[in-house]
Amino acid sequence: MTTVDHPLAMLTAEEVARAVEILRATGRLEERVRFAHVVLDEPDKPTLAAWAPGDPVRRSVRALIVPGAELTMIETRVDLDAHKVVEWREVEGMRPALLFEEAMNAIATVREHPEYVAALAMRGVTDPAAVQIDPWPAGAFGYACEDGRRIARCLSFLREHPEDNGYARPIEGLIVHFDLGRNEVVEVVDHGAVPLPRQHARYFAADHQPLRDDLKPIAITQPEGPSFTVENNLVRWQRWAFRLTFDPYEGMVIHQVTYDDHGRERPILHRASITEMVVPYGDPGELHGFKNAFDAGEWGLGRMTQSLTLGCDCLGEIHYFDAVMASESGDPYTLANAICMHEEDYGILWKHVDLFGGTSEVRRSRRLVVSFISTVGNYEYGFFWYFYLDGNIQLEVKLTGIVSPMAIEHGTHPEFANVVAPGVAAPHHQHLFSARLDLDVDGTDNEVYEVEAETLPAGPENPWGNAFRPRATRLEREGGAKRVVNAASSRCWKVVNPHVENGLGIPVAYKLIPTMSTPTMLAHPDSPVGKRAGFARHNLWVTPYAPDERRAAGEYPNQHEGGDGLLRWTARDRPIANTDVVLWYTFGVTHFVRPEDWPVMPVEYTGFLLAPMGFFDRNPALDVPSGDAAHCHSNE
Repeated sequence: MTTVDHPLAMLTAEEVARAVEILRATGRLEERVRFAHVVLDEPDKPTLAAWAPGDPVRRSVRALIVPGAELTMIETRVDLDAHKVVEWREVEGMRPALLFEEAMNAIATVREHPEYVAALAMRGVTDPAAVQIDPWPAGAFGYACEDGRRIARCLSFLREHPEDNGYARPIEGLIVHFDLGRNEVVEVVDHGAVPLPRQHARYFAADHQPLRDDLKPIAITQPEGPSFTVENNLVRWQRWAFRLTFDPYEGMVIHQVTYDDHGRERPILHRASITEMVVPYGDPGELHGFKNAFDAGEWGLGRMTQSLTLGCDCLGEIHYFDAVMASESGDPYTLANAICMHEEDYGILWKHVDLFGGTSEVRRSRRLVVSFISTVGNYEYGFFWYFYLDGNIQLEVKLTGIVSPMAIEHGTHPEFANVVAPGVAAPHHQHLFSARLDLDVDGTDNEVYEVEAETLPAGPENPWGNAFRPRATRLEREGGAKRVVNAASSRCWKVVNPHVENGLGIPVAYKLIPTMSTPTMLAHPDSPVGKRAGFARHNLWVTPYAPDERRAAGEYPNQHEGGDGLLRWTARDRPIANTDVVLWYTFGVTHFVRPEDWPVMPVEYTGFLLAPMGFFDRNPALDVPSGDAAHCHSNE
């Protein structure tokens, strides 16, 4: 076995292979079983806190096994040091994330089904091999075909040439309900044909000549190399230190973020990740109303991550991290260049010109960028974590790719979709992400305050009518900590350690600031997606730390009837004051698609900021050196 140096070291190929070998050696697995995942069994916080460098590193692995077509799964835990299975639990009535092998089987099987072939022919499509078939998560809508099955709903697009845009020509009106576990078509549903769009909507450079020829090169160079250091999965940059791991559902996970404050290692963030996301569509029709994909829980942001390469995904002096995962057969594989890390200039950090003293001081901002990009069918999601010189931490999600379209009668304008090309419209929809932020601000016992601007009425104490001040309200229990953004009052949330004070006698804190689009779910709470994606009803949730509360919609959102995850946990209304708290933040975009989003979408941004608020005694970036003047002024 490959030895590791820390309990949170990335999972290795040898550990995956050994765990599967131990499971198979029990004799309890048939050859046909599939592994939905094999992941590191992360130690809980007390175990991590008790571990010190030089201590033995004990490792265990969790595996989720799918024995067959029925709604039974097996949750297992393997102790790699003891070489034995220490947990084996059957889970009834739940479904794993969609399996890639089953999805590929669905594509091949649907193409040969006689009813499907006939429906294509009726639309003038005589070659099923020219059809791109997309299996979608089915959701839970009460159809008879959902009972006792693991199903997908398959949509079709005509793709006559390999270089065609796969989504430019929807085969409208045709949907196939498919049993993934049994590899069989349950039902071919034809709602009626719509003329095929004519445009191929290609987006390659060769299709858009002449290209611009007036963009001059920009060189990103660091002649002395980057400022960060990497030791296995431990990153150090400026005052920051943290660890990276990779999860098949969450993608990149950031652990144990600390800040070196003049020799004092101060904890800020224990664990941060995107725990879930949902894409609810606003078209109520039969063909598009079911589209409510949970791209983390039903597909897996990590499983859909694409290998990054030098050039346009990342730019500069780059360090890549590989990620090890398990195939559905239980074999380890390595996703090369899964995570990209580099530094980039970010404009002015601080500046002042002293008009009386005749001096000018300016410092350039720089940030460390750690990112991964997931391709979930038609959409790309780039997740970019930024660490700044002044103590800020930011998550920015970049949405691009191709919108999920529908074919329409030429010249019509649907009520619940926008026209993006002749004969093509894109339904209104949302992208809602749930970030799980286990903050430990100078320790684990924290409190959460909602802070917003409060105006005073005009009167003797406010003669000019201009007075306002911050009002901070402590969130006492889970039930009262379900909050929404209010831009009018500059609402934010402050995580305070009441037991640690800064040099001014003020308890230290970090605040969560909504910085971009922050909608909540527009679907009704009692709708099928509203029940399953309850986390998206509010922007903020606060829970006490619990190691088994990891995913906002629950462990098994695929075809789940709803009510799991944050909805179930917070129903207990546990106290959250002066304890180890976890913040769950819902953010995203409401997408009314523009013609400018077609045929491939320019990046749209969303995210949030974590900023120190009394965590330091003063500006922590006063010691940043001034820049190289040779690059700051024109040579003319």
